[in-house]
Amino acid sequence: MNGKEAVAAYSAAQASGQRYDLICMDIMMPEMDGQAAIKEIRTLEEAGGTLSTGGVKIIMTTALDDVKNVVRSFQSLCDAYLFKPIDTAKLLGHIKEFHLV
Repeated sequence: MNGKEAVAAYSAAQASGQRYDLICMDIMMPEMDGQAAIKEIRTLEEAGGTLSTGGVKIIMTTALDDVKNVVRSFQSLCDAYLFKPIDTAKLLGHIKEFHLV
């Protein structure tokens, strides 16, 4: 899936009254990168009356471990950032922290 498809999937779910609980997003995707996709998703949430703190939990999962990308991702309002290869314990820790299990 690319960034545009991710935003479209989120938008379709929102329009049908469904919601995502968790999105794991990579930064490096074709057509629209993950940081831009997160911004679009947060904009859709706000347009629907949901603040990012009450919306879908978004974990950036990427091979990019430089400070610039980490900061940009949090500025785009991701909820967590994990480096690849993904540490399963850390992923599960975030999922528990978000009260999704």
